[in-house]
Amino acid sequence: MVAVVRKSASRRSVARQSGTTLSTVQRWVNRAEGQRLGRVDWSDRPSGPRQSPTRTNREVEDLILEVRRELKEESDLGEFGATAIHDELLERAVPQVPCMRTVGRILDRRGALDGKQRIRRKPPPVGWYLPQVAQGAAELDQVDTVEGLVIKDGPHVAVLNVVSLHGGLVAAWPSTAIKTPTVREALVEHWREVGLPGYVQFDNATIFHGPHGYPDTIGSVSRMCLSLGIVPVFVPPREMGFQAAIESFNGRWQAKVWTRFEHESLPAVQAQSDKYVAAHRRRTAARREAAPERRPFPDDWKLDLRARPHGKIIYLRRTTDEGGVNVLGHTFLVDPTWPNRLVRCEVRLDEDAIHVYALRRRAPDQQPLLNKATYILPRYRHALEQ
Repeated sequence: MVAVVRKSASRRSVARQSGTTLSTVQRWVNRAEGQRLGRVDWSDRPSGPRQSPTRTNREVEDLILEVRRELKEESDLGEFGATAIHDELLERAVPQVPCMRTVGRILDRRGALDGKQRIRRKPPPVGWYLPQVAQGAAELDQVDTVEGLVIKDGPHVAVLNVVSLHGGLVAAWPSTAIKTPTVREALVEHWREVGLPGYVQFDNATIFHGPHGYPDTIGSVSRMCLSLGIVPVFVPPREMGFQAAIESFNGRWQAKVWTRFEHESLPAVQAQSDKYVAAHRRRTAARREAAPERRPFPDDWKLDLRARPHGKIIYLRRTTDEGGVNVLGHTFLVDPTWPNRLVRCEVRLDEDAIHVYALRRRAPDQQPLLNKATYILPRYRHALEQ
């Protein structure tokens, strides 16, 4: 560009021919003014000064680092952060002491901070602990309850909520009490309407799991799911994140239905809840188009709680200090080298076996088989009613 301009071409025409702006041509022509082209410094650089005029002097920065070293080694209090350094400089009557925030930035710039910055890792995909769900090949319904709601001068209210992980398909059933038969009836009603998911996920409440005081007990809700070809999944006790979708919907339901209006009766709550569920489904309709397909509900299905269950039950658990895990009232050794870690325990009823897989959020696609154990469900066990 400069050579063409020096051959008497106008700067505007050179800018048009080179596809750049006039100011760019002017800048480089002015840079090369009075010099041979081979001796011009063509490196790009900002037009401002090399160093900010307000930057702290190097001598002051060195003094801050020296004061930090002295406080760390000799201070009776043992504090040597930005606040302690700033106070020490004031006590020494150092002229033009930088503010505390500037002292902190100097320590950061000079690499004198001991704290380690938290590493932000990419979150695992939704349903990462179930390979089929994570790959989008199967849908998972999460189920939970909200309790402790009271209508003024009226009954206590509890609500059973359901949300699908991929499609965001929700349902809610407010009532005076949530019991195991209520859960079974509500889920059957819901699945007849929208179809069957591949998995359904619960916490470990007795209304979902069944009694915890008896070994080898498979609750009636699990038996109902197995009879429909749905895999029940139970999340680890006192673990965060696994029920995030349903807990989020629980909060939205309370904010948009319960606290938003003053309800006079349970039918009023149910009517408002039905309106909200319908509006929510309309809003998330596009999301369900990309969700995994749900199976149709069988027309000839009938629940028999005393029939021997078939299929698979999944328990997400954390191993003990010795690398064991408790499933269905029995403790199984998983791996002594995998203590206090997450595992997926698949109770395969038709194979009389339990397969235990390792789970790691940092490597959600790596779930190696840790161990296998023989497990035979006793013939005399049947669902215990709540």
